[in-house]
Amino acid sequence: MGVFNIIKRSILAGLLALTFAVANFSCAYAAQEEKPVEIVASDQFKIAQLSAGQLIDEYRLSKYDVINVMVVGFPDGIGVNDIMVGPDGYVQLPYAGMVKLAGLNIQEATALISEKLGEYIKIPNLSVMIKTYGPRKIYVMGEVKKPGIYPLAIDSMNVYAAISSAEGVATHGRPKHIQVLRSIGDTMYYKEVNIDAFIKKHDLSQNLALQDGDIVYVPTSNKIDITEDILPLVSLYGVYHNLTN
Repeated sequence: MGVFNIIKRSILAGLLALTFAVANFSCAYAAQEEKPVEIVASDQFKIAQLSAGQLIDEYRLSKYDVINVMVVGFPDGIGVNDIMVGPDGYVQLPYAGMVKLAGLNIQEATALISEKLGEYIKIPNLSVMIKTYGPRKIYVMGEVKKPGIYPLAIDSMNVYAAISSAEGVATHGRPKHIQVLRSIGDTMYYKEVNIDAFIKKHDLSQNLALQDGDIVYVPTSNKIDITEDILPLVSLYGVYHNLTN
């Protein structure tokens, strides 16, 4: 039995030493956790921060939206209703042909259609109305519980809804340094948000409005979690202790 006691004491000492080591590592890493995540450019993309103009929370037409174009004096049955924005962002309009509307707000789309149709017919008045909204999908990656591609309703296009769809930030995620990535042309734009500040301090500016195809990335912290990383070791020793007594 003396040998078993020596083994048990050695195991306990090893577990305690490991516990203190990882705890010290966790404390040391905590000082580094507030550092921002570095975004590195690739050969395919330039990197730039999202500007205030690109963050305006106003609706812009996107692929698969269906619109109605109402024109005073326009002949009936010409097909100005139920016009879908195609996957390339264009719509097919009578007389005007292919017109790109994706990315425009309603006022901009109305002005553009008026200009295009005005080249062929006299338009006293014109308005554009959205009949149905196309599906929106967001990529949620990194340290979340269920990474994947998630459809979001038009009134839920924000970072909090995206993270919630992925069942929240995982244990080793960094909720204070979540990255929103958006590809526009040959440039990858990014913005860092602190979802903790939105949840705990009600800072609405941190719940960034998203667009179709955005990537929400939660980086890893590499920190040690006492519940998941330390307590299982202590429990393992407890099982061993009971089996050997």
